[in-house]
Amino acid sequence: MLQLRPNCECCDCDLPGDSGDAFICSFECTFCRGCASHLQHRCPNCGGLLLARPPRSPAKLARFPASSERVYKPAGCAGQITSGNEDRPA
Repeated sequence: MLQLRPNCECCDCDLPGDSGDAFICSFECTFCRGCASHLQHRCPNCGGLLLARPPRSPAKLARFPASSERVYKPAGCAGQITSGNEDRPA
């Protein structure tokens, strides 16, 4: 089962378990749509492809909640993104 990390590693925006704006690599490093786009859909940690993370349904989230452990590594994204917020809807 996916860990469903609650935030973007680059800009620290919230990415709830039912979000359609989360992107992950095979190690479950997690990024928002804007940061994934700026990273050209390549994970800055492993170089793997960033793909859309499937959202978990509300019923399954109630039984199998998303992780509450935030992972924030802005230094790993430094120089690769500008702010990570340009492509995200308001």
